[in-house]
Amino acid sequence: MVIRKVGAMSLGKVLGVLYALLGLLVGAIVSLVSMVGAAIWTHGGESPGAFLGVFFGVAAIVALPLFYDAMGFIGGLISATLYNVVVGFTGGLELELTE
Repeated sequence: MVIRKVGAMSLGKVLGVLYALLGLLVGAIVSLVSMVGAAIWTHGGESPGAFLGVFFGVAAIVALPLFYDAMGFIGGLISATLYNVVVGFTGGLELELTE
């Protein structure tokens, strides 16, 4: 079996979702680190720097999945388009499938 063409929108959607999930994981880690940093920064008292830690922690949960999703989608579109151009010169990607 030889793959001679990849659907750009199809690959873009798949990579967009995969990268959004990855962004959610990274956002959760960044949020956790920011919250711990904010807690350490305050030392039990009130501090303006603590607000920034909490703000970036919450923003990471929202912004990083959206950013990763957009980059994954665009990367998928570019990758599929480049593959479709290169496959004209190379003949395609050969796969061996077994049952």
